[in-house]
Amino acid sequence: MAQHQDKKMLCMICKKNEATIHLTQIVEGKIKKIDLCEQCAKEKGIEDPTGFALADLLMDLGRSQHPAKPQPVETACPKCGCTHADFKKTGRLGCAYCYEHFWEILEPTLKAMHKGTKHIGKVPAQSQQRVDLRERIAYLEKKLKEAVAVENYEEAAQLRDKIRELKKQQLQT
Repeated sequence: MAQHQDKKMLCMICKKNEATIHLTQIVEGKIKKIDLCEQCAKEKGIEDPTGFALADLLMDLGRSQHPAKPQPVETACPKCGCTHADFKKTGRLGCAYCYEHFWEILEPTLKAMHKGTKHIGKVPAQSQQRVDLRERIAYLEKKLKEAVAVENYEEAAQLRDKIRELKKQQLQT
């Protein structure tokens, strides 16, 4: 009978010691897991639940994986007044503009947590078809103007017909 041996998980902060503390947070249906050794957990104040903020830990983890630029002086978002300290305390930004205002702080954290720093999102297939159709029509209209400008009327007529055909499709979707 073969012996089953569990693979030891390393601390996500120091990457040296065995992780003995495993935190899981579910935010808006997404699971975030953090594995820490006892020493790093104590340094982050995890033994005192009132002093621990997951946002602080995630920010620090992002900085450790990607060297950060010098931290700017604490400023508030000009739109909503949210500060970096507010974000660290609550784990939430105040408004959409906060992403631009705090970008230097957020970028290393987002890179550590996700594949990229730009949200690509998902678009329903039918909506994507409409977007693609609009973009195709706009492109052909540009080409039509160029063809007319150089007096290439044969190409312009073909482009005009294609645009009409696509506009009919657009009305049907």
